Amino acid sequence: METVMHATARWRPRLDRWLESAPIHSGLIALILVNAVILGLETSPALMAQWGYWLSAADRAILAVFVVEIVLRLYVHRLAYFRDPWNVFDFTVVAIALVPASGPLAVLRALRILRVLRLITLVPSMKRVVGGLLAALPGLGSVVGIICIIFYVAAVIATKLFAADFPALFGDLGRSAFTLFQVMTLEGWAMEVVRPVMAVYPLSWIFFLIFILASTFTLLNLFIAVIVNAIHQEGVEDRADPTATEITRLREEIASLRSQLGAVRKPSPYVTRRR
Repeated sequence: METVMHATARWRPRLDRWLESAPIHSGLIALILVNAVILGLETSPALMAQWGYWLSAADRAILAVFVVEIVLRLYVHRLAYFRDPWNVFDFTVVAIALVPASGPLAVLRALRILRVLRLITLVPSMKRVVGGLLAALPGLGSVVGIICIIFYVAAVIATKLFAADFPALFGDLGRSAFTLFQVMTLEGWAMEVVRPVMAVYPLSWIFFLIFILASTFTLLNLFIAVIVNAIHQEGVEDRADPTATEITRLREEIASLRSQLGAVRKPSPYVTRRR
């Protein structure tokens, strides 16, 4: 039993280094890209009629590789594998593909394309960007709150000023908010909204100009600033601190070394002591 445990402790770090090696990462990225192309080709009825069997076979083969990879990582890290949210994401994406997509679960067949998102966990730059976006959510909440306040105030003012002559655009609070959202996106705002209103209210351009400056150019730039700062901070933390995978690998190597030292120090039962 001790021999089996010793062999397991010795093989786990080696298997972990192999899974984290550059050739394995490159191979997984290539398989994800090929799988994405296959899933795209499966949307063509003509191609499925001619090559459907081979496309499905290739899809199942790639899925089998992903399952083996997840199983090997679970063997290496055991329950510590689920401490990393990215590992939980990979496990979920692969597990969805294993659920029988028939009957009420047929919608899960369309979710197979989510396997392409595993590319994020394998490409460090993508992983850093997504991590920055998630880290920026608390800061973005404050910016969203300010935008909601500005929208509410502007919608109330616009409804009171323009509802009588432009009920389709500013007839109530909801319509005013939707119209102001169109103005904020700068999509057809001049010809469809502002110029017709200015034909009746010549000074209305002052209201729309202030709203555009406050919502589009100021607050949306705050969105960008918060996200860029979070992505930069994420990159700094990645360079400053070892990742969870590296920590786990170091722990496994230390456990292996301790096991080897214990085996060396333990005297053999077949060696008799000299008198």
